[in-house]
Amino acid sequence: MSAAALPAARWWHAALFLGFGVILVGLWLGQTFPQDSFAAEPGYGAPVLAFEFAGSQDDLIAVFGPDNDARQVGRLAMMRTGNERDYLYMLLYAGFLGCGLIALARETGLKIISFAAALPVLAMLCDARENWLLFDIQAAFTAGDYSPAMASLPYPVAAKFILLALTNVAIGLALARLGGRWWTLAGTLVIVACAPALMAIALPSHYGWTLLAATGGGWIALLGTAAIASWRAFVQKRPLVEAEPPEMLQQPVPARPAPRRPTFGRRRS
Repeated sequence: MSAAALPAARWWHAALFLGFGVILVGLWLGQTFPQDSFAAEPGYGAPVLAFEFAGSQDDLIAVFGPDNDARQVGRLAMMRTGNERDYLYMLLYAGFLGCGLIALARETGLKIISFAAALPVLAMLCDARENWLLFDIQAAFTAGDYSPAMASLPYPVAAKFILLALTNVAIGLALARLGGRWWTLAGTLVIVACAPALMAIALPSHYGWTLLAATGGGWIALLGTAAIASWRAFVQKRPLVEAEPPEMLQQPVPARPAPRRPTFGRRRS
């Protein structure tokens, strides 16, 4: 099969490659960020999320600990290192989601899905702005001061998670359009998993831990789809969605003339 018959193959290969990069760098970052906090609410799930949703000096103390805490310096250093390396993670997840959405758009023929590829790019920009504010907040906290950047922090944080949730909705809609009940089920589950994101943004101290499932569900489904599509394109030379063969146009069979009844005698004029 020619390359023209596989319009999404390169995008699927890129999504698969970047998706594995997201996993590897994500695991690396998981060990880079502090593993525990001083007294943050367990509903956040991870100290980095508690830091992202911090709204006061008391919240920062709950994450890093007071000055007399021997582990405060270590938590501050690990958080800064993690946020510095987080820029690589941003580029990877934006590329992974963007390539996956473009591939799905080409497979399904839905142009709106290709427009949705801009959502993870916007989420990446919000994430980068969030990190810039976190650096300012952490520097002020280290000096014992309050950073005005904390007043601006909720906006890029909320925008980032909302954009990532909308990205997953686009992924779910595209999967449901691939055809077949299993693809429909996968797309439905991806969309349903986005619902807790709103609760997490509204009450992060209680539901912040659900953000991992709200965003990760769509990413896992997209990575699995990229693996299937890449295998079909590379090994079987077939697209993920095959167009139905055109129906054979049957030539109408000419009707046989009715047999003439035998007549006797002279034909009347």
